[in-house]
Amino acid sequence: QVQLVESGGGLVQAGGSLRLSCAASGRTFSSYAMGWFRQAPEKEREFVATISWSGSIAYYADSVKGRFTISRDNAKNTVYLQMNSLKPEDTAVYYCAAGDRTTVRANMYDYWGQGTQVTVSS
Repeated sequence: QVQLVESGGGLVQAGGSLRLSCAASGRTFSSYAMGWFRQAPEKEREFVATISWSGSIAYYADSVKGRFTISRDNAKNTVYLQMNSLKPEDTAVYYCAAGDRTTVRANMYDYWGQGTQVTVSS
């Protein structure tokens, strides 16, 4: 069992930056791939980024490539999402998730956090 708690969301102006954190409980964190997803009002949840258990492999959605960076610190049981050059269309609730595979598919993740709100003003 893994429990995930996101933090770091907030209100930022377009062009600004935020760093989201996702703290995990449990001693098996380092064995899980971790993903970030987001959901805007009245839209479906969408993939943002994922990272393998070792941190050696990462994938990004085209919409965030070059602006967002996913990373992890297995010693701290934490995964991060550094978000730069934020745009109003990045406004959403951001969720972290843990699963066995480094995948863009949300239904392949077993554990989810409660989400953190990111709002980007124009």
